[in-house]
Amino acid sequence: MANKTEIRMGGSGGQGVVLAAQILGKAAVLDGRNVLQTQAYGAEARGSLAKSEVIISDSKIGFPAVRKCDILVAMNQESLNVLLKDLKEKGKLIIDSTNVTGIPETEAQVHKIPITETAKKTFGEAFYANMIMLGAFTRITNLVSREAMEKTIRENVSKRTIENNIKAFQKGLELSH
Repeated sequence: MANKTEIRMGGSGGQGVVLAAQILGKAAVLDGRNVLQTQAYGAEARGSLAKSEVIISDSKIGFPAVRKCDILVAMNQESLNVLLKDLKEKGKLIIDSTNVTGIPETEAQVHKIPITETAKKTFGEAFYANMIMLGAFTRITNLVSREAMEKTIRENVSKRTIENNIKAFQKGLELSH
């Protein structure tokens, strides 16, 4: 069977989970993988549940949606509560421990990382939390290369925020070992 990983990222609108998933998908393409990326927002817009899915595969992707994810990233409590049911039993769960306090019992491998807290301490605001999360994700999963992630971040964020986004990504790499 082909090597395929299904990822779901959830958070509240405005936390940058869609941009993070787009960067992850583009970086995987740079690494020579096949990728499918989708997103969905709550009807209420900013502040409501936002989720994004990425499928990374060594071969053609036959079904264009995540059914049961191998990796779930939960940037807030609501996303964990709503999306945990779709995580495979022995999957990986990456949570922002700043915003997620109640973790139900699970067989998943749980990685608690103070993502938003680190963004606020390092940059004075939560704006860079999604890049810190991508750094942690890269180190924990080894799905994409650090080089591809950094190149993709540089190409997909505003010019004035490139250096802070790269620093945030590198901070996430450090937090997750």
